[in-house]
Amino acid sequence: MPIIQSVQRALQILDLFDEQTTELQIKEISERMGLHKSTLHSLLKTLQEERYIDQNPENGKYKLGMKLVERGNLVTSTIDIRKSSKKYLQDLSEKTGQTVHLGILDGKEGVYIDKVEGALALIRYSRIGKRIPLHSTAVGKVLLAFRAPEEIDRLLDNYKFTQHTSNTITDEKELLDELEKIRLQGFAVDDEENEQGVRCIAVPILNYEHRVIAAISMSTLIARVNIRELDQYIALLKQAGKELSEQLGNKN
Repeated sequence: MPIIQSVQRALQILDLFDEQTTELQIKEISERMGLHKSTLHSLLKTLQEERYIDQNPENGKYKLGMKLVERGNLVTSTIDIRKSSKKYLQDLSEKTGQTVHLGILDGKEGVYIDKVEGALALIRYSRIGKRIPLHSTAVGKVLLAFRAPEEIDRLLDNYKFTQHTSNTITDEKELLDELEKIRLQGFAVDDEENEQGVRCIAVPILNYEHRVIAAISMSTLIARVNIRELDQYIALLKQAGKELSEQLGNKN
């Protein structure tokens, strides 16, 4: 199969940049690539148009663009998180008999991307692909709590605080206070805030940049799981979250 030379050259340009060489003049790129400036201009223009290359307005030098950051985050956040977390979900469900979920952020909602049904669980409302609110679920609150303040502000801008039960948080100030508590204790609780009679707990999954990329949660029926048992489940969940985060490169 023939190699497309222009694509190969464009990729080679990107490879010129590293930790030591963050910016290059077109003359330097020309010398390193062995290409005439006229040929480079069209390649750089195309890469710049697609945001893979940027140009410093102060000195005219070229540097890697933000599109690579976006693509890189996509790769690292989906290093098949489902595959990596599967054994933890299964282990938690086997040890507790409860239903365990894996959730991620999608827009201004959470979404379940995996689930292991517990042998003792009677909760059947959830499913893979189900979208869940950020303010009234343990998964949603965890996905919010461990983000940068400006990102939290963006997600809560014009956010609709729909009330699902009498326990639902319906005020931004109250939710922000709750997020601070979650950060301090390392887990979130949905205490009949989204479904009457259902208490859920969740922990964050952090990557090597200490960014939250997912959450693991456990759903329990208040009538069947007392506070002592819940504390045991929280400890198991936190340990699983810590181990999975370390597996994904988070050593903090």
